[in-house]
Amino acid sequence: MIVFEQATMAQHEEVVRFYSELIDAMRHTEFRPDWKMGVYPTAQILENAIKNQTLYLVHWEDNLVGVMTLNHNSAPEYDDAPWQINAGKEEVAVIHALAVAASCQRQGIAGQMVAKTIELCKKNSLKAIRLDVLKKNVPAAKLYLSMGFQYIAPVQMYYEDTGLADFELYELVL
Repeated sequence: MIVFEQATMAQHEEVVRFYSELIDAMRHTEFRPDWKMGVYPTAQILENAIKNQTLYLVHWEDNLVGVMTLNHNSAPEYDDAPWQINAGKEEVAVIHALAVAASCQRQGIAGQMVAKTIELCKKNSLKAIRLDVLKKNVPAAKLYLSMGFQYIAPVQMYYEDTGLADFELYELVL
């Protein structure tokens, strides 16, 4: 069973190490997230997420196996997307940088993380959960579709780590 919790400042170094090890382990894999340590996610970004209480951790058997950010921040390209529901930014959660340790992938942990996120968002009376996935990240797209998310639209977006790239937007109406 996984433990899903908000990160604390005492866990900051562990989270930075987690992303660094994951980025290194996935560097040559087909479905890598294209994150670059020192660019995204940076230690400062992770520290800010902890301070803002938007960084969530997943532990399994006392090991950190998953990390994600859940907040109301979205790229400008979200503003023009044909979402299923009209909702203000504070009524929508956005999942960022959902990651599972390379050694624990394909064990259902990401699905459990998304399920816990859905529970949390419903508890907080949010209207929807939105996210973007690199077009080439087929496993992530399949996961979100299997969890009830709807494909919304393709979009090109610029992030520091990926540059200008093709993404797909997804939404789950709660």
